[in-house]
This record gives sequence, structure tokens and C-alpha cells, in this order.
Amino acid sequence: MAKITIDGVTGEYPDGMTYEEIADAYQDRYENTIALVLEDGKIRELIKTVHKDCTLSFLTLKDSIGHKAYVRTAVMVLLRAAADVIPEANIKVEFAIGPGYYCDVRMEKKLTEDMVKQIRTRMQELVDEKIPITKKTYSIDEAREIFKKQKMEDKGKLFRYKRSSFANVYCLDGYYDYYYGFMLPDTGYVKYFDLMLYEKGLLLLLPGMDAPCMLEVFGPREKLFRTLRTASHWGEMMNIDSVGDLNDTICAGEMNDMILVQEALLERRIGEIAENIVKKGNVKFVLIAGPSSSGKTTFSHRLSIQLRTYGKIPHPIALDDYFVNRELTPRDENGDYNFECLEAIDVKQFNEDMERLLRGERVELPTFNFKTGKREYHGRYKQLGEEDILVIEGIHGLNPETTYSLPDESKFKIYISALTSLNLDEHNRIPTTDGRLLRRMVRDARTRGASARRTIEMWPSVRRGEENYIFPFQEEADEMFNSVLIYELSVLKQYAEPLLYSIEPGEPEYYEAKRLLKFLEYVQGIDSQNVPSNSICREFIGGSCFPV
Repeated sequence: MAKITIDGVTGEYPDGMTYEEIADAYQDRYENTIALVLEDGKIRELIKTVHKDCTLSFLTLKDSIGHKAYVRTAVMVLLRAAADVIPEANIKVEFAIGPGYYCDVRMEKKLTEDMVKQIRTRMQELVDEKIPITKKTYSIDEAREIFKKQKMEDKGKLFRYKRSSFANVYCLDGYYDYYYGFMLPDTGYVKYFDLMLYEKGLLLLLPGMDAPCMLEVFGPREKLFRTLRTASHWGEMMNIDSVGDLNDTICAGEMNDMILVQEALLERRIGEIAENIVKKGNVKFVLIAGPSSSGKTTFSHRLSIQLRTYGKIPHPIALDDYFVNRELTPRDENGDYNFECLEAIDVKQFNEDMERLLRGERVELPTFNFKTGKREYHGRYKQLGEEDILVIEGIHGLNPETTYSLPDESKFKIYISALTSLNLDEHNRIPTTDGRLLRRMVRDARTRGASARRTIEMWPSVRRGEENYIFPFQEEADEMFNSVLIYELSVLKQYAEPLLYSIEPGEPEYYEAKRLLKFLEYVQGIDSQNVPSNSICREFIGGSCFPV
């Protein structure tokens, strides 16, 4: 028997009893399904068994770690069902689109609505049967052989660079797969899902973390989808479809050429956007918006250079310079200043200044002093000539209320984000938010002296601001730009790992740091010396030729 303390009460449990059995006895105390346990502060799956005296607490599907476990488990159920219905297909889990996860289906025949219906029906059967998901540790050679038989060559390539000699392999009804995060005990936990045909692939719809028992209504995001697919096609063109492919390129000594090709592709895309701005005619305001660490500053500089090749005269303006004075800044539900909301910007003054510029008047523009919390004027005057264009950067740039008084024909809206196109393997996504978090962590440590713990602590608040004030307007942009660099994880790794290792066990951010470190283990690092000085990557690691 083991003595286990839960909620301050100690009880005796027999060795070999699963944590799922213990969780069942406490489930009625929780609004959401228990997904994982903390055993003396260490995350454990519910399939684990009692083996020592300890203190337990529970994580539900509303916790970030629990929600991620739900997504992985749902993906495995989908892949198992698809293997039954279309065994000849190779399925790659590519990227998230709102509440959905897009999966590319590679096979000779066309994917049909009837096939999707059959897969969904098979998924529901697997869920209803509550089939256990087991986990077993194999040597790397044994694991590679298992996946070779299932024609998962990408797993073998990934394991080639795994530092450990062993791998944990999950099995669902004879179907084997590998995941670099935690899983739920059986298929019965995947109660809420839907599946639809989207473009030429599958879209797996799952609940969000905030409402784990509710499916969101999916609205098509055509521009976002096209932008994500373009990045995937670039990777395929460079023969880099996964982290294993990236590592192969590094070890083959071909990294410098790959960096140059990737940067050239981005430059070509920026040139296309500049050309479209000029073609539209009468554009006086280029509005750039995107979530944190998208590379907005470097992009605006590179876009300005491209505009100059068309004879235009660009002038950068930051919406942040129109912050209201600190004492007028709205506060959130916790009483903290809410710098993310639109009311933090003096929208009326901004529109008045832009209207005057549009009329050809000479206008003194403000500068916001972040130390004093005041808007100041220091003789920064602007007057627009025929070829002048204002390049305006700020998180509210796409919101129509921000530029309510300006004529639509004078505006060109650009949404920018670092939309991760590179995954660990065909079934393990690297979320877009992870790439941006690493970017911000490295930049904050370098420019603001902020610790990785502080960056991770602030991240949920940053993400809420993005969900409320940026993402709802992304499809209204005239153009979307994906700032991700297929090689950047190999560069960021050297900067991010020491910062993440500084987070101590017991700190709330420790689990997120461990998760990030775990996937960075698979990435081979490279020196940053070959990264061009005008690269978006330089905005975060330093050494940029632009003032960032």
C-alpha cells in the first residue's frame, strides 16, 4: 500500500492501482474531465500506476497541458480510423486553422465526402469502444523497425537525431505512433470532435481550451489557409518537410544555401506585396498588424525598401505613439493596465492627424514616452507628397474602427504572423505559438533583460489580446505575409535553451519550459553567422541592419 495525499487528506492505495482509478473518485469535484495528474509536482499520465508514497493533484482538459493531451489523443484516433478506411493513404497533420487541424491526405485517388463520413463514423466507433491507449518503451532501433513496417519513414529520420537510446511508443488497437507529449488513457475521452472535407484534405474540429466541452462553429479562413499552404510548398520545394529533413540538411553541410534560398523566397514575396500596393493606386496608408513576435518591424523596413524601388517614399509610423496617457489607460478585470485594447489608443486624434495628412497639410506627429507614460511632441512633422506613403504598424491596424474616417481606397492592409510550417514529423505539429514564444523569449532577454519565466508568465495575457483584437480581422487584410523561416528553430535553439534551463522546478512556468526543451532536443543547432543582417530572425537574436 502507498500513502497518497490529495487535497490535504492522506489515504492508502494499493500498489499497481492506476491514477485513472483514483481520478475517477475525485471527478465529481471538477467541472471538466481530469486528464493528467501531478505526482509530487511531476506530470504523470493516468495510465501510470501507484508505486510510492506521494502527493497528487489533478489537471483537467481546461489546463493547457490537458488540452494538448486531448488534441494528441484525438489525432491518434483520427489516424487509426483513417488507416481502417483508406489504408493506402499517407496522412500528414499540417497546421491549425481556428478550431480545426488540417491534415493533408496523400493518395492516388481523390478524397471524397463519403470517405470523410466513413472515417468520422469509424472514429466514433473507436470512441464508443473506449479502447485503451498503451505506452511501451522500445530501443531506438526497435522503434524505427516498428514504424518502418507502418511506412512512417519520417519517424525513423526523427529518431536518428534523438539523444536518448529509447523511445516511448503508443499503441491503439494495433496501430503504433509516437508523440512527444502526454496522452489520455483511452479513446473514450475524445467525446467532442467533428471531421469535414476541407480543400483537398481533412479538417479535424476540436474544442478549445476555454470551453473543452463545446465545438466552435468553423468559419472558412481562405487567406490564412493559402498562406499556410504556400509555406508548406516552399518546404517541399527545398526537400524540408520535417525537423528530420532540416537536420539532414544541416548535417550535409547545405545549410548556407538553404538559408539564402529561404531569404530569397521571403524577399520575393515582400516584393509581390509592394507591387500590389503600387498597382492598387492612391494608397497612402499601409496598415501592418499581427500578433506578438511576428517580425512586424523588420517586415515594415523591408517592405519600405521594396516600395522605394517603385519610386515611392515610405514613412514609418507606430500606432503605439498614439497611446493615451497612462492615467487614461483602461484596466482589465485584475486592475492591471490593458495596453492591448483599442481604447488604449487615442483613435480620434490618430484619425484627425491622418485626415490632415491626406489633405496635404503639415502635421506634427507624437512620440509616446513609455517611461513617463505620456504622449509627447518633439517637432516631428510630416507632410505627404504625391509619392509619399505612411507605413503604419500596430496590433489594431486591421480593425476598421482604428481608421474609421479614412477612405478605403487610401488604405492597404497587411496581416503578418510567423505561421510555423515545419513539424517534428508527419503527426507531431509544432504550434505556431511555440515559434513566436521562442522568438519573444530570446528578444526579451536580449533587449529588455526579461527572464524566460517572465515571458512565459505573460504569454497567456498576450495570447488573449491577440484572440480579441487581431485574429478576428485577419481575413480582412488585402495581403497576408508569413514571416516564419524554415531554419529559424536551429538558430533560436542556442539562445533559447539556456534561458529555459534557468526556470527552476516548482515554478509555475517550469512545465512549459520542459515542454519547449523537449521538442528543441530534436533540432540540430547552427551558428547564426550566416543569417543575413536584414533577416527577420535578426530582429530577435540581434545584429539587424534595421533599427528594431
